[in-house]
Amino acid sequence: MINFKNKLSSLAGKTSREMKPAIRKSIMAAVTVAALSFGAGSAAHAANSKLTTVYYVYVNDKFAGTVADKTEVEKLVEDKLASVQKEYKDLDVELGLDVSFVPEQVFSSAANANTSEVLNVLKNQMTVQAEASALAIDGKPVAYLKDEEASKKVVKTLMLEYVTEEELAEVENRRKSPNLPIPEVKENETRILDVRFTQNVSTSAEKVNPEQILTVEEALQLLKKGTLEEQKYQVKDGDVLGSIASSHNLELAQLLTLNEGFKEDSVLKPGQELNVTVLKPFVEVIVDRQTYVKEEVAFQKEVVADASMFKGDTKKKQEGKIGINGVIYGISEQNGKVVKKETLKKVVLQEPVKEIVVKGTKVVPSRGDGTFVWPTNGGYVSSQQGYRWNKMHKGIDIARPSNYTIKAADNGVVVSAGYDNGGYGNKIIIDHQNGYRTMYAHLASISVSVGQTVSRGSKIGIMGRTGNSTGVHLHFEVYQNGKLIDPMSKLNRK
Repeated sequence: MINFKNKLSSLAGKTSREMKPAIRKSIMAAVTVAALSFGAGSAAHAANSKLTTVYYVYVNDKFAGTVADKTEVEKLVEDKLASVQKEYKDLDVELGLDVSFVPEQVFSSAANANTSEVLNVLKNQMTVQAEASALAIDGKPVAYLKDEEASKKVVKTLMLEYVTEEELAEVENRRKSPNLPIPEVKENETRILDVRFTQNVSTSAEKVNPEQILTVEEALQLLKKGTLEEQKYQVKDGDVLGSIASSHNLELAQLLTLNEGFKEDSVLKPGQELNVTVLKPFVEVIVDRQTYVKEEVAFQKEVVADASMFKGDTKKKQEGKIGINGVIYGISEQNGKVVKKETLKKVVLQEPVKEIVVKGTKVVPSRGDGTFVWPTNGGYVSSQQGYRWNKMHKGIDIARPSNYTIKAADNGVVVSAGYDNGGYGNKIIIDHQNGYRTMYAHLASISVSVGQTVSRGSKIGIMGRTGNSTGVHLHFEVYQNGKLIDPMSKLNRK
């Protein structure tokens, strides 16, 4: 602030304690000269003496020197002010300078002006200041804006990244009437309760160097990132991601997060730029909401054993049905991420219905339960079911087992055991008494007879190459309710 003051020296108006030393000294000298002149009785001499006015200049209440013409000082200050006002035309700027003058009339011979020195003092002490609005986090200024309106815009814009204009207005209206009850949210409804910052954000009027004043966009970036400029690192020969992270006090995972597209094994090329700045926002936005949702409740499943039903048979006694709850959640989000979620109210809208399945436990040696074991001791499928050589291959071929024993895939009754003239050679058919039948062909020998009850995994013959066969293997077919199915859909290799 520039403040030109005229301090009129008057012996009658000030005590010696109130007078500044330099002024008092000058006044006393003038008084002494006057006493000598009039003491000689020369009134005419006093009347004819030539007096002149000088100015004692004080800068920020410190004596700077004496000038004969104060307009030189005033012009210097006014020119500097005009210059900075032109440079910072969008800001309310001033010079941090308090200049005052004390005029005094002295004999011309006593005038001892040092104008150039005074002007140099002024030039050295001139500082440019601008009226600004300080944006503070927990009382500590972190950004300066040109005025309070700009500060408020930064705060509002930051909030609007996570809420809508309507939601923000709703919160502000609620704050004006804090005692009004908040209606309970209804189905498919979400209501905002509050929006605030993680730290206290305040504004205050300050005077700062104009270079410190930020635009709204710059202040937003600073608050969100904690910095106006992210540090970059240029890759050099021999660099790897791990060493770069370590040299910048980062974990490798942090470095990868900062640089999208890079992986732990990414090959770096000299000249590539990596971001090595971990962003630490000065402040984050917390939004509290209530929301009503309908949630499905899974039904329980119960299995009831029934000894009157054959093992492997099941029937559904009761269909299961999902339940539905109406739930009101209280949710807190910090910068868009849910940090807290609590159930405020839960209402059962539809009770779940338990699914009840009856499972047979009755075991009959002649009846299978539909679970098939691998019919050989190891081996591999040398030919799948499907068309082969322009002809349907009805089953699978299993070759190269650890030994040649053929086993019943499940409990059942042998309904066919003998040589087949249709190309199967020695074959066995087992009816598992539950809709399934299995057929085993090209056996070297048969160990069971028609009508015999066999158990799962028991020996029924030896693998061979009888019938139309090009090598030792087992041809295995499966039928369900008279329909050919793919054996691989039923077999268990365990």
